[in-house]
Amino acid sequence: MSKLGKQSARAPKSTKASKPHPHHSLIPGEWRHGDIHLLGHSVAGVGTCLVWPELKLAFDVAQGLPYAFNCQHYLLSHCHMDHASGIPYLISQRALMGLPPGRFYMPQSMVEPMHEILNVWQRLDGHNYSYEFLEAQVGEEYSLGGDYFFRPFKTVHRVDSQGYTVFRRRKKLRMEFQGLHPDQLLEIKGRGQPLEDLFDEALVSFTGDTQIEFLPIAPTWVKESRVLAVEVTYMDQERGVEKARQWGHIHLDELLAHREHLRQEKLLLIHLSARHQPAELAQALKQRLGGPENQRFEVFPRRA
Repeated sequence: MSKLGKQSARAPKSTKASKPHPHHSLIPGEWRHGDIHLLGHSVAGVGTCLVWPELKLAFDVAQGLPYAFNCQHYLLSHCHMDHASGIPYLISQRALMGLPPGRFYMPQSMVEPMHEILNVWQRLDGHNYSYEFLEAQVGEEYSLGGDYFFRPFKTVHRVDSQGYTVFRRRKKLRMEFQGLHPDQLLEIKGRGQPLEDLFDEALVSFTGDTQIEFLPIAPTWVKESRVLAVEVTYMDQERGVEKARQWGHIHLDELLAHREHLRQEKLLLIHLSARHQPAELAQALKQRLGGPENQRFEVFPRRA
């Protein structure tokens, strides 16, 4: 063996262990609000994927990390790689695990290019996969099974983009029958008269990447969702409003200036630049907002 070979085979000198990069962690952050449960991560330019495990649903897919393998519905906001590059890997892993083909919903402009990408991967891999790429049209309703469904809404980014709102369809006793004795209700029902009305509860709206212009044009159901997961990429003047707009994002100043449109129970801020830690954004919110209003704003946690 050459001297160089011997040196190569020698164990490296001990060095102080470095901390794992907090923005590439495989450990998802976790967030809850009542019966709404989200886990995942969201760092601008690195990766965004929020999973709702109980619904087997993912908002964007980042690089296709393990906590998204068991989802059945994948809602893609746009084509940028930090949001969508994991699609081929998820498809292959689901096949390896013997799971049924996932359903990947996306803007119409993504469908054909994604088929082309999968065709190349299948040739490279020497294997054909089963999957569904589905155009999700703004305003249309798509079932998630049971009482749940979603609707896409338009967002404003540098490429074709859209957000998604998840709904739950519920039954409610009609106003004119409220307060009646159960025997009276049974009698009315026996006459074939409906006792209940259906109503749709907007649970979570997810923006993906967008400029603030999405908000004034958003449907009422986005503005009245229980939770709005909205991107805030920049938060200080080193990367100000103009920089955010240049790259198709939202600055904290812009979001707070549009508070009159924000009627949600919770605003979950996602997609923060890797330059900042979530605690910095939380502190900035605390300094700029009053007590009750500040309680509505939360920052999606980032795990090391």
